[in-house]
Amino acid sequence: MSYKAPTVTAVSAPGKVLLTGGYLVLDRDYTGTVFALDARIHVVVQQLRRSHRSDEQASEDVIVVRSPQFVDAVWEYGIQRCDNGGGVKVVQKNDGRANPFVETSLNYALTYISYVAASKDFGSLSITILADNDYYSETAFSKISRIQSPGRFVNFGVPLHEAHKTGLGSSAALVTAFVSALVIHRTLQPEDLGAAREKLHNLAQAAHCAAQGKVGSGFDVAAAIYGSCLYRRFSPSILESVGDVGSSGFEERLFAIVEDADPKHSWDTECLDFGMKLPRGMQMVLCDVECGSQTPSMVRKVLEWRKQNPEESLMLWQALQSNNDRLCLELKQLSQSPDAEAPNGFDDTRRLIERSRDLIRTMTQKAGVPIEPKVQTELLDAITSIEGVVGGVVPGAGGYDALAVLIEDKADVIQRLTQLFETWESKLEDDFGGKIGNVRLLGVRHGSAGVQNESLDQYAGWF
Repeated sequence: MSYKAPTVTAVSAPGKVLLTGGYLVLDRDYTGTVFALDARIHVVVQQLRRSHRSDEQASEDVIVVRSPQFVDAVWEYGIQRCDNGGGVKVVQKNDGRANPFVETSLNYALTYISYVAASKDFGSLSITILADNDYYSETAFSKISRIQSPGRFVNFGVPLHEAHKTGLGSSAALVTAFVSALVIHRTLQPEDLGAAREKLHNLAQAAHCAAQGKVGSGFDVAAAIYGSCLYRRFSPSILESVGDVGSSGFEERLFAIVEDADPKHSWDTECLDFGMKLPRGMQMVLCDVECGSQTPSMVRKVLEWRKQNPEESLMLWQALQSNNDRLCLELKQLSQSPDAEAPNGFDDTRRLIERSRDLIRTMTQKAGVPIEPKVQTELLDAITSIEGVVGGVVPGAGGYDALAVLIEDKADVIQRLTQLFETWESKLEDDFGGKIGNVRLLGVRHGSAGVQNESLDQYAGWF
């Protein structure tokens, strides 16, 4: 059986760093400053020609999803249309681990497409997922792969579930790129992406929350769609009304949410300063610590502490928000100032970042959650003592994910950081039992663009 792809759609979405607003961004009374990164997850959709065989099984539409950078990362799905307006549901046909983010993205995107498209026939699809290298820690295999094939993407040589994420927001970038690629492939022209951004945001938020099993703050999806921005979350009730795929009337409810056509549940997300940039002379780098944190359990513990200590937590939240507002304003003013590259131009930024870290360590101690655990404090203190480093944080929900560090945009600063990491060993016992492994500077940098169309030439050899 020979397939040829008559049409191909390629879309990518960026990862993110929540520089300020961790935990605060869960509450609509507060905001977060989220920066999109230049590390992106790519999704390529190819329409497959039907088989000429006459048996019933061969004539069924199938969707084959591959993540070729990982061992045995192939998922094959059949398509089911649910009764009573329940939408479209995919059923995995091959053995192996389920991928809830891929499966849920398919369910939501195909349901929406089926409801709005002139043709209800999807045909058979081949979908390829490719991630920029910094979403995952290096493996012995990927180090060799990078040398032997110095293209944009490396082969990690391990099963997907064994790959260690660096905390750049891979699930949100994946879901955003995935649903956007499918919707564009079946209902839009690539040049219509800009006009459809709001609908794609709503669909991606709905799919990502369903895949997570909870309604999150959504800042990571917002950054994947819009790029860097100042973010205020949507009301959770908007998505709580959608229900599950397969339930009666699901497709109508999903359509109303995506199109923002339900007056009872209008979207109230605020994304300001789209495409925010760092000041001239400043860059953001990330440092992988080869560890990891369980964000959902950390969030639950922090929210429980906040509930039990309303007055104390309110004072802390307000102090953090005030400091975060001042930091965001400082970065904005510096980006508009012709004197941003002056040697003392970033002194106020340094002070505000240190103040934010002080408050985060207070939250760590009060809530008993490793938002900035001692081993990260130790490493951040060493990093910020280096000439040319403006300041660093454990971004987002904190823990043992990659550190975000603002630096003067000079090669010698990178060199000094690299030298520090080559011999770095923690000299203290962590207060939460965490252990930092090898520390390395990731290649990822600040990038302000959100979801975008991609050319196919960069994927040579991966199909």
